[in-house]
Amino acid sequence: MSEHNAPGAADATDGQTARSGFRPTAVAAVELGVIGQSVGVTVAGASASVQVTGISLNSRTVERGDLYVALPGSTRHGADFAATAIESGAVAVLTDDAGARLLALSPDVSVPVLVVDGPRAVVGLLSALIYRSQAGDGSRPSLLGVTGTNGKTTTTYFVNSLLQALGKKTGLIGTIEILAGGEPIPSLLTTPESTDVHALLALMRERGLDAASMEVSSHAVEFRRVDGVVFDVVGFTNLTQDHLDLHGTMDEYFRTKAELFTPERARAAVVTVDDDWGRRLAAETKLPVTTLSTLPLVGTKDSSPSAERSDWTVTDPRPRGLGTEFTLRGRTGVELRVHTGLPGSFNVSNAALALAMVLSAGADAADVQAALDAADPFTVAVPGRMQLVSAKPAAVVDFAHNPDALARALEAVRSTEPSSRVIVVFGATGQRDQGKRPAMGAIAARLADVVIISDDDPHDEDAASIRADVLVGATDAKEIEQLDCRILEVFPRDEAIRKAVELAAPEDTILVAGRGHEVWQEVKGVNLALDDRVELRKALTAQGFTVLEDDRIES
Repeated sequence: MSEHNAPGAADATDGQTARSGFRPTAVAAVELGVIGQSVGVTVAGASASVQVTGISLNSRTVERGDLYVALPGSTRHGADFAATAIESGAVAVLTDDAGARLLALSPDVSVPVLVVDGPRAVVGLLSALIYRSQAGDGSRPSLLGVTGTNGKTTTTYFVNSLLQALGKKTGLIGTIEILAGGEPIPSLLTTPESTDVHALLALMRERGLDAASMEVSSHAVEFRRVDGVVFDVVGFTNLTQDHLDLHGTMDEYFRTKAELFTPERARAAVVTVDDDWGRRLAAETKLPVTTLSTLPLVGTKDSSPSAERSDWTVTDPRPRGLGTEFTLRGRTGVELRVHTGLPGSFNVSNAALALAMVLSAGADAADVQAALDAADPFTVAVPGRMQLVSAKPAAVVDFAHNPDALARALEAVRSTEPSSRVIVVFGATGQRDQGKRPAMGAIAARLADVVIISDDDPHDEDAASIRADVLVGATDAKEIEQLDCRILEVFPRDEAIRKAVELAAPEDTILVAGRGHEVWQEVKGVNLALDDRVELRKALTAQGFTVLEDDRIES
């Protein structure tokens, strides 16, 4: 389940499955009196000596010794689940006035209760205190955070891969998975709750990790999931229309992202200044800032107006296989020879940002060049991000679920062969930013030869009405701009994928966009098993085409 279909996590709001494996094995206890003092609450008598070794917002993830934080929700209050939390071992509850009144009515609540105004605002602070995740003794891993509309996942994977090539023991927190030096932990949110983030950072410290990379969405900032976390370096990719159902306007969306680039949250910043939002962020942040210009890129004629003034600039891009070779040139004269095996000019931008962030974190340029030459770290396969499923026809699955990402993905998969067609399968998410639906339809009509409009995650919205919104944008663009494309409406989604493969010739390209790595489709509150990669492989095999291994990238 991705960020665009997962609300904030708390007992009272989402009902998501409890997670495990995030915590360190040993946590030094913090007295409840100390916890109370940190949030302005006096804890009297024996209660002050209660030993707290963990913190949870979800009664189903409570472990013995936890402080259970009961938050208000849209339909239920977390205090309604306090008895379950206490039965699981919670030694105290922190809540608001409404929660305290509910707890006073329950005979099963026999633990100390701390009452504060706006308990959500102190969860990060308390998580950092209890898990000692921000210890200033140098024991915690260095932390690199990536935000922006598009490119967060790939950039964090690139950062992780480059750090590993430099010999570092690494961790990763992101949309697809969470890594803490061991087996992957599936991720339900782009950024987990702050209780889990701080527990993860403590776990990484316990396991001796050197560094970690983290995706940081606007939801994470808005819902306070990264409160109390101080990043060593934060990076900015770009800002395009998305999540306006939450933020309302692009300016508010920007302001939420910009909160990450403050001295309270980070020590240094790397900002891609290819768009006006990036240039504004670089000008406004109070952090020490390194600027990055990645234009001009392959197939583009324009250059960023900030290119000559940027600290790092992408130059000399040239195709190599499906990917790109380029030079990253610094203002001081340093030059790095770079290759990414992933298709698309945006992956050049992602690789360049990852490089600039690792260098800003203190890596030596000569060591980085040696790692680039020896390990080719930017040819790592990122699940559901420009993931190649077959070569003939070229069949690609990508997470592109907003107008800018869809346009970039369609441009990236367009072959230079004149007889090759682009066939795209996509839809739009229900109960989210309706304004982008016709825009995405129009983009598909302009950039693809065959447009197959299907379903994404309808949620509780009528799937047919969502498809109709997308279809209007596609058909209007075709008629007004006299575009030579074929537009089809095919559902359900697996049938649309099969139709795309049936229509494809070996020289064509199929792009299945919008869901990427996701394996569930939410319809009317029910999660249906659906993995675009699996369906695409089945359809290709049925038509006699050869599919690639899951992790293979041709370069």
